[in-house]
Amino acid sequence: MPSPQPIGSPHPSSMAPSRAPSRVVIDRIDPEVDGGRFAVKRVVGEDLVVEADIVVDGHDELDCRLRVRPGTAGVWIDVPMVCVGNDRWRGSVPLDRIGGWEYDVVARIDDYASWLRDLARRLEAGETVTAERDVGRELVDAVAAQAPAPLRATLEAAGRHFDAADWTAKAADPAVVAAVATAARSGADASGTAVHLDAPRPVWVDRRRGAVGSWYEVFPRSWSGEGGKHGTFADLAERLEYVQQMGFDVLYLTPIHPIGRAHRKGRNNAVTAGPDDVGSPWAIGAAEGGHTAIHPALGDRADFARLRHRAADLGLELALDLAIQCAPDHPWVSAHPEWFRHRPDGTIRYAENPPKKYQDIVPFDFACPAWEALWQALLEVVLFWVEEGVKIFRVDNPHTKPFAFWEWLIARVRRDHPDVLFLSEAFTRPKTMFRLAKLGFTQSYTYFTWRTGKEETADYLTEVTTPPLADFFRPAFWPNTPDILHATLQEGGRPMFEVRLALAALSVGTWGIYGPAMELLEAVPLTTGSEEYLDSEKYQLRHRDLDAPGSLAPFIARLNQIRRDEPALVLNRPPLVQRIDDDHLLAWVRHDACSARTILVIVNLEPNRSRAGVLHLDGAPLGLDPGEAIVAHDLLEPLVHRWPAGHAPRIICTPDKPLHVLRLTTEPETDVR
Repeated sequence: MPSPQPIGSPHPSSMAPSRAPSRVVIDRIDPEVDGGRFAVKRVVGEDLVVEADIVVDGHDELDCRLRVRPGTAGVWIDVPMVCVGNDRWRGSVPLDRIGGWEYDVVARIDDYASWLRDLARRLEAGETVTAERDVGRELVDAVAAQAPAPLRATLEAAGRHFDAADWTAKAADPAVVAAVATAARSGADASGTAVHLDAPRPVWVDRRRGAVGSWYEVFPRSWSGEGGKHGTFADLAERLEYVQQMGFDVLYLTPIHPIGRAHRKGRNNAVTAGPDDVGSPWAIGAAEGGHTAIHPALGDRADFARLRHRAADLGLELALDLAIQCAPDHPWVSAHPEWFRHRPDGTIRYAENPPKKYQDIVPFDFACPAWEALWQALLEVVLFWVEEGVKIFRVDNPHTKPFAFWEWLIARVRRDHPDVLFLSEAFTRPKTMFRLAKLGFTQSYTYFTWRTGKEETADYLTEVTTPPLADFFRPAFWPNTPDILHATLQEGGRPMFEVRLALAALSVGTWGIYGPAMELLEAVPLTTGSEEYLDSEKYQLRHRDLDAPGSLAPFIARLNQIRRDEPALVLNRPPLVQRIDDDHLLAWVRHDACSARTILVIVNLEPNRSRAGVLHLDGAPLGLDPGEAIVAHDLLEPLVHRWPAGHAPRIICTPDKPLHVLRLTTEPETDVR
């Protein structure tokens, strides 16, 4: 009795294929995001490695290729795929330019390779192979008939080899095999008998900064160097060497636009502002202008350009905050009231995230009847700053705007500016964060700040760096932000600051800090149990002594130097977590096969207490010979530790040294003293 048809399948009598169905099946494609709905992310200079299960009934040999091209209309680059076992095939292509790419997998039954394989087996078994000669000649003649002229002559000559006494050797000549394969592939492609993916899979290739960077966040208005005086772009430009000397390569500016006066917030988020209160930079827009204007106290466009050029001279790239919201007195509120949400009484609603109230901000209504004009206006804001030389945007709360808007805007910007990067600041449900990453956000803030225990930290490091999540989600680790002063920093003192800095800097490709609060160990909350800073810079000018004794700036500089020196530390790949016999010591290894460099990091997650544990290092995945001693070069101070072969060292962390960063090498046991 025939089995029932699956729901939705056409009835057999309605199926009339133009040719017999292919016997080849391509399955379990990797990498791909949601079956090709979204792009896999890579960085220029990386190899795109593609794997697939490719099977055929029976015992025929297969010819499988990876096809890759930039854009959707470029010339395909064909490379062979090799079987790595159990019908799993792999191919690799270097990605040499930024922008959109796509790949396809193509497979066909290789009749000639199958015939050669069986011929060799018959000869080995001592069989007569006269009939096989005719089969081989027919295969060569068939592909010669459909081959282009230059190749046809080569194949016709190969066909005549079958009349020679040594025809079996000539049939297996590599030049003949290559010519037959080339012609057969061309014929299979032309006839449509080669099997492809149902649709090419998209890939987006970013410049390196899209995956690797060290960010430093500043409020430009606090960099005057004089207490109570509003800072300018020129003031910040004069002090940029301080940031550069710590090794950062991205200078992220909080919003630089005019700040609304209506419902302006006072110090510490007071509902009523005093006459001298400067307000929150995220309350964007006033009589002086909106999202394309610059706060007059900071300077003008020429001053901004000078800051950008000064930063570039020091190896720093500017990133701007993109906050899609308005102060109540933003010019758009009066010019386009239809773009905003209204109460039943006709007044415009301010933003809320109960119980939090943002009386100084009014949100857009992305579903209003005039949504197309609104979307276009917001696109023009981004393009305005791109024309001003900005290629990185940190996007404020993107999860409160429609997914469709972000997919449209990012694609539209990338169409002409593929080097523009977007960092998503969406502290929300994980799957919402992941969706934003799929839609095109280059990088994402994470829940790193709230992962403090040994097991949960190890699990999180692994989760955000492991495919398939890592194929589209690039984590950025921040130990603090202007909105987040975690309890660990409030209570842990200098040792905890060092541990959280090291965890962020040495775990993933992109990390950042809100400074100078971080290096100056600012840790006083607004109230007990709050994650808000007391005297938050969000609402007032702050003056700091950048040369204060005890600053962590030298320690941060050393972390960034280690990142530059050690390629293993900037790879977004899963850490190799190592077993260490203490519940508060976390040890992990990062290994770079290309440079053969191996880095071991050990941190004490309870750094105010001395902890010790025996480290059981698994050297096999690292290429460390178990018969050789391990030499551990301390990267934070000039020390070298030697661990005899097979020895499990005891690791000690103290409040004075709550972490270790070690480069591991090996040497013969006889050299260890």
